[in-house]
Amino acid sequence: MIWVLASVGILAGLVAVVAAVGSFLPQEHVASRTLKLPQPPDVVWQVITDRPGQPTWRTDLKSIEPFPQRNGREVWQEVSRRGDRLTLEALEIVPPRRLVTRIADEDLPFGGRWEYEIIPAASGCQVTITEIGQVYNPIFRFISRFVIGHTATIEQYLKALAAKFGEPAAIQ
Repeated sequence: MIWVLASVGILAGLVAVVAAVGSFLPQEHVASRTLKLPQPPDVVWQVITDRPGQPTWRTDLKSIEPFPQRNGREVWQEVSRRGDRLTLEALEIVPPRRLVTRIADEDLPFGGRWEYEIIPAASGCQVTITEIGQVYNPIFRFISRFVIGHTATIEQYLKALAAKFGEPAAIQ
């Protein structure tokens, strides 16, 4: 019985430490990654903005479902393979150079936006995604910063984009 109580006490202490450290981390973070591709910007733009349907190049998604526009802005929901849903809104669309999307769900423990920049290069283009994110819960903030990493989702996305074109994912 003492081992059970000790284990529960240690676990509670660990959660308290994680929460305490997380509460000292800033809610907002900025993370950025870049991928060079030999495709022209307009080809990459077409792939990135191809909605709705089933994006075959994004293996993490089951589908993308269109929603009615909000304030004249494009809105859609991404459905993950696990069934999680994330509603997104396009804040800025400048083909084929710049796309800014934001998480439109207000009841999540996180929020923020992604800024996509597609810059022409001599042998194709350079795609940079910058995440300006917020993690509201201190425990999730700790996990996002020290366990998962703020760039994990961006890197997963860029690897899938590179694979779509049959290219290696040399992410910077």
